Amino acid sequence: MTDVDFKLGLLIEPEELVPYLGHELIRVVDLSRASVYEQLHIPHAIHLQPKFLVAQHEQANGVLPDLAGLQALVEKLNISSQHHIVVYDDEGGAWAGRLIWNLHCLGFNRTSLINGGIHAWLGAGLPTTADIDKVTPVNELVQVNLNSVQQYRVEYNELLQQVQEQNIQLWDCRTHEEYTGLRLAARRGGHIPNALHFEWSTALNRENHLKLHPLERTQQRLEQLGFNLQQPVVVYCQSHHRSGLAYILARLLNWQVRAYDGAWSEWGNRLDSPIISGESPS
Repeated sequence: MTDVDFKLGLLIEPEELVPYLGHELIRVVDLSRASVYEQLHIPHAIHLQPKFLVAQHEQANGVLPDLAGLQALVEKLNISSQHHIVVYDDEGGAWAGRLIWNLHCLGFNRTSLINGGIHAWLGAGLPTTADIDKVTPVNELVQVNLNSVQQYRVEYNELLQQVQEQNIQLWDCRTHEEYTGLRLAARRGGHIPNALHFEWSTALNRENHLKLHPLERTQQRLEQLGFNLQQPVVVYCQSHHRSGLAYILARLLNWQVRAYDGAWSEWGNRLDSPIISGESPS
């Protein structure tokens, strides 16, 4: 196999994948529900369950897997350093975005998200199948390299210090009820101090096959809320699932972004972490 540049960006339209379907160096990964995948999926797509993306900890259920877990993910995907991975799901891009973040953390950046996922693919009238390909094992799997993981990830102690020093922007991607503490999904409800709220699904156009709204519109809304796209941001939700799409959005907006994968399941379950309940101060 020779190194190939597929000219595929981080976000691609469904039609952009069509010329590459079946290429030996394109790995299409489906993160839809298994019932959807079994019924129909993009030709040659392999199915990946979200459980391969997270490590279960006592107080946090979305943490990045350890080295062995990431190696298991690479083996499941069956990818070499020459592959380009195209990812989609059936929910607008959250799980797909989370997979891309995992890959970036382990040092693999040849990644694309299909705008709108399977809904947009079907909306464009593109071919689907229920057949499952037999994938030939690659000779040299991607080597997991965690040297750059801190570029994409922030852990509790570092984030706590930045929150206490008030020198970090935080994007809370959960629902308004979770953000204010009206809905409890951990021992304590509310949000991290100074976090601004913009629910992840607000960026999706439900009238256009769950494709993203124009980036200019999303950027304008974020700036209206008080975000400064010239300064770094940390995204979080309950388990770094929904914030998988926020990570992608930030990257598309050329925004320096890291994810807090401990997320509210860690922050809200701890009894010593500072929290704010109710609306954020204007």
